[in-house]
Amino acid sequence: MNRLAPLDRLTRLITFAARPHASYQAALFRIGLGGIAAAFLLREWPHRRLLYGDRSPWSTEMAARVVEEDHRFSVLLWSGGHGWFELVYHGAIVASVLLMLGWRTRATSVVFLVAVLSIESRNIYLGDAGDNALRVMALYLAFTRCGAVWSLDARRRARARRQGKPVDDRAGMAMWQALGVLLLWVSDGFPHTAWAAVLWAFWAAHGLWYAAHRWPRGHQARDLLDAATAMLHNCAMLVIAVQVCLIYGTAGWYKIQGALWQEGSGLHYALHLDYFMPWPALGGLLAHSMLVVFSLSYGTVIVQAAFPFLLGYRRLKNVLLAAMMLEHLAIGVVLGIPFLSAVMIVSDAVFLPTSFLILLGTHCARRARRMTGAAVNAPSREHPPSGIGHAARG
Repeated sequence: MNRLAPLDRLTRLITFAARPHASYQAALFRIGLGGIAAAFLLREWPHRRLLYGDRSPWSTEMAARVVEEDHRFSVLLWSGGHGWFELVYHGAIVASVLLMLGWRTRATSVVFLVAVLSIESRNIYLGDAGDNALRVMALYLAFTRCGAVWSLDARRRARARRQGKPVDDRAGMAMWQALGVLLLWVSDGFPHTAWAAVLWAFWAAHGLWYAAHRWPRGHQARDLLDAATAMLHNCAMLVIAVQVCLIYGTAGWYKIQGALWQEGSGLHYALHLDYFMPWPALGGLLAHSMLVVFSLSYGTVIVQAAFPFLLGYRRLKNVLLAAMMLEHLAIGVVLGIPFLSAVMIVSDAVFLPTSFLILLGTHCARRARRMTGAAVNAPSREHPPSGIGHAARG
């Protein structure tokens, strides 16, 4: 009996690891990152050529030198022409929207990763650290099964199950083939980096997944592949959580070492920087009260430094998450760095309870059905119901 106990615990551990967890958190993470990237690209659309394109003061040659030194890559550097830039930039917008909607997430998450890396690496001196967080999180997102719920993929699978038919993914297979041809064509554009090998590995893994899912459920190879992808998904979600803890932990402990934050005046100087004053009246109102500045400064340090250590306590964790999200919301409004705040709020949402997310999803679905039903049943002004029409004519 004692000999079987360790084996039984190992079996339960393997069974637990072979099932995907945090599917709702991954879906919310996918929707958030896709929406943030799309909003950023649309906001910068009028100035896109000056910031990242052929009119940028940061020339292609200088960008290529930095990319090679930092072992990055950017498909924008493959051609300095206007047409290529427009294709990549607008393709990034399309990829962000498709990822947010959850259309063929296995492929669009990788395309989204390539788009984010390419645009961010074209001019690394733009941004407010939100682009760095988005780039890192986009890399982790590509390893998750982020389309299991709240996606067009999940809707297509549910419809196929209701009809008792296998999932028809011809569009996904065609997209996989097209991406393979494109990747073969541009493989020479990855000099001195391992990014080509990474993208080929993604492409091969997706092809294996498509092939395995043509076999009946219960096939050993399919079950093994499903377990492997579930483990990879769980590891990626764990890495995302650890990354968030590292961000908050290092930020909190660095502030503890600073003299300004030790005396409680760190926020006072941040509120007086011209670069972080989109609303001077609001910033001046907060900076006018030293008690408010003192409380917010110490509260920021305490919350950030304690974040990694309080996640194991459920009630404290939920209160802490609410405090962190409110803090980032205030930072985005008062200091004028909305995209960094948005990325961190989406990253914080990874720790939200599954029960809360299910309740939130049910509420949103009910509201959407109610709004759709109201729009369908609303009487048209041009074609009123028959009774109204007869009454008017009579």
